[in-house]
Amino acid sequence: MDTTPRLAHPPSQAVTYRVTLAGHLDDHWSDWLDAHSLVRNDDGSTTLTVEAVDQAQLHGLLTGIRDLGVNLLSLGTLDHQPAALTRTLRTERLTLRPATEDDAEDTWAYRRLDPVNEWLSGAPGILEDYCTMFSEPARLASTVIVELAPDLGGHLIGDLMLRRENAWAQAEVTERARGAQAELGWALDPAHTGAGYATEAVRELLRYCFVELEVHRVVASCFLDNDASRRLMERLGMRCETHAVAESLHRSGRWLDTVGYAQLADEWSPAPPPR
Repeated sequence: MDTTPRLAHPPSQAVTYRVTLAGHLDDHWSDWLDAHSLVRNDDGSTTLTVEAVDQAQLHGLLTGIRDLGVNLLSLGTLDHQPAALTRTLRTERLTLRPATEDDAEDTWAYRRLDPVNEWLSGAPGILEDYCTMFSEPARLASTVIVELAPDLGGHLIGDLMLRRENAWAQAEVTERARGAQAELGWALDPAHTGAGYATEAVRELLRYCFVELEVHRVVASCFLDNDASRRLMERLGMRCETHAVAESLHRSGRWLDTVGYAQLADEWSPAPPPR
């Protein structure tokens, strides 16, 4: 039985764009366009780095540029996105590290299994297609590999999702909400369930989010029928905030309920919650 499937209903992943405009823009236009950075180039142009999670946000960016009355010189996605996990983490029994393209085949081995794939958004049945999907910059940057500690064999047993997001904010406080929220997900090889590895791995990732990334809030979600994931979130002290009725269409043809859980920084404790 799969005890830690990846979140069944994640939002679209953000794509990072590099936008080059004619002329030198003032710094305040960075906030206007919700850019992560603004660089004035020696050739008289300005380069912005901007994230968008869907085509509507990209259209909003282009509309904002048009409203500025400046010429768009180039627009492209970044070939590389920084990993959400910036260093290797170690617990008593596990190692958590940023994913690489070389991890694709090992993760496909368990993600294509029915007990795991039942709760995932989907895993291609052909290894080549899966490797292409796994190697997408945004996907790779948000994937954390879980391995047993070296004295337990050191082999890969699962993967986590860590996606840092901007929290919603009113215009005057947008900067304070940048990167203030994180979303988690998980999948574990069924051969290694029942030993508490998922709880240990996600607990360490929560610590990383609150202590090292200093986020304000961490969220996770799953199908209501996914009992194992719900129990995991509750074991970690997360609380159920949303219950959407018949909100997601499962590949079985059924419309399933989804539930969303969250935890705030001031609710988190480094000690395991009481059972």
